[in-house]
Amino acid sequence: MLFGKLLPREGNFFQMFDQHAERIVEAAHAFAQLVAHYNDLHLREKYNQDVDNAERAADRVTHEVNKSIHKTFITPIDREQIHSLINTMDDVADLIQDSAETMALYDVHHMTVEISRLTDLSVKCCERLRDAVHLLEKIAEPAVAEAALKTCEEIDRLESDADRVMRAAMSKLFREEPDVREVIKLKAIYELLETITDKCEDVANIIEGIVLENS
Repeated sequence: MLFGKLLPREGNFFQMFDQHAERIVEAAHAFAQLVAHYNDLHLREKYNQDVDNAERAADRVTHEVNKSIHKTFITPIDREQIHSLINTMDDVADLIQDSAETMALYDVHHMTVEISRLTDLSVKCCERLRDAVHLLEKIAEPAVAEAALKTCEEIDRLESDADRVMRAAMSKLFREEPDVREVIKLKAIYELLETITDKCEDVANIIEGIVLENS
């Protein structure tokens, strides 16, 4: 008991969640700029670096959260929920970075309409994720809990939209692209971008669980 009294009773977990969510949105916006300015090599390199910087900053927050779990005697929500939430959020940041790196490694020559559409949906998912995370600290208030659940539903709808875009993109790719190498490259990019929205949906599912258990 004495040991427990020496530990902080609550860490600043909600603030750290917010910080991480902001880094995710920064990475998503930088990636969107990379796609929009892909033909400009200088800007492409700049936005690639911006994605990397945001992902590394997100990693640092993840490390702080996981460290705080072990140093905090009483946490504001269940420890397993904290662990699952921050690590799944970090997966989103990692996937954005993976998408940027894959474009560079595969030497993709041009952006397609489908990449732009999937990127746009990914950015919207990340923005809604940030909004939902920001509400967590006050979910004891019924109106805030309801708003968080509605935001999670928006993420689910965006993920479904991304599924449809990817299926259409794959169909078009295999029907119309004659270069097998381009098929392989673009297929990998489409799948990564759609996985960003999948992972955002995973975060939304965790948030829904937190809201339902704690509101």
